[in-house]
Amino acid sequence: MPLVSARTKLATVSALTALGAFASMGTATAATPVLNGSWAPSTRCPVDAGAMIASDGLDTSPQCVVSYSFSGSIKLGNTTVPTGKTNLQIGVVQNADGTNSVVAPAGGALIADSATVPGGLLGLMCPSDIPFITDICRQLSDASLNKITATMESVGTPSAFDQIAGVLTDQPIVTIPVRIHLQNPFLGDNCYIGTKSNPILLRPRNLNAPEFGVERFNGDGSANEEGDLSRLNLLGSTQYDDTFAVPGASGCGLGLGLVNGAVNLKTGLPAASGKNKLVLNDTQTYLTGLFAPGVLAPDAGKVFSQDWHSAVN
Repeated sequence: MPLVSARTKLATVSALTALGAFASMGTATAATPVLNGSWAPSTRCPVDAGAMIASDGLDTSPQCVVSYSFSGSIKLGNTTVPTGKTNLQIGVVQNADGTNSVVAPAGGALIADSATVPGGLLGLMCPSDIPFITDICRQLSDASLNKITATMESVGTPSAFDQIAGVLTDQPIVTIPVRIHLQNPFLGDNCYIGTKSNPILLRPRNLNAPEFGVERFNGDGSANEEGDLSRLNLLGSTQYDDTFAVPGASGCGLGLGLVNGAVNLKTGLPAASGKNKLVLNDTQTYLTGLFAPGVLAPDAGKVFSQDWHSAVN
């Protein structure tokens, strides 16, 4: 960890716990490496990103953060979707003055199970007084045609990261831009709630403080109470946000937007702040960094990357 106060270290880790809280749905993962020992959770950490490699150990220091949850819910307008397994991984460049910047993996920070929208297309836009939509509703006795899956996608790098808010409750910690991809044969391939240019901006916060622990280990992940790396563990916190606004659906209906209006009407979108809510249960967060990065200056980032690669099985 960088040579800053214990309070700053704890603030950084606690704040990053919230990053995993917003991931309610996501895409299936590509093959990921298996890492040894205490490195095990950090399978997608962007250790080779330019900003991470350039960390010198004095002014800047690299860290890996993993945050995941197995259950929760997200309410968008009138629709509530239960969440499945989620996993967020990022790199963090910690500055000596206590500020930091977030680095996302090349494939995106969020990976999680897709969610099934309760009620499917029938629940999402039926019944309707629009003739075109009524015709679709008549065909939805087939369960496969009715099913809708929802996938939350990152559409930018997190911003407005507040370290001190991470050790508090009910304070926004970070802003995360996302969109939700709705998939169904009648909706087409380009049906989204939120877009890259007009995303949903999630600002997660702690409902309760996580339990705190620390461990030391060697570069290859093996346990060592005097190892060169350390991992902070923040376990068991509930994360939530009830302040974000949700824009209307777009591109729904074979990419032409033919059913945007029906989706928006039934789900109550667009929905202003206060009408939506995210809850993620029992989040588990791990932050890994060099115990004494200054000793490795000016090559702390390079050594950190080499350590990560040495732990790959």
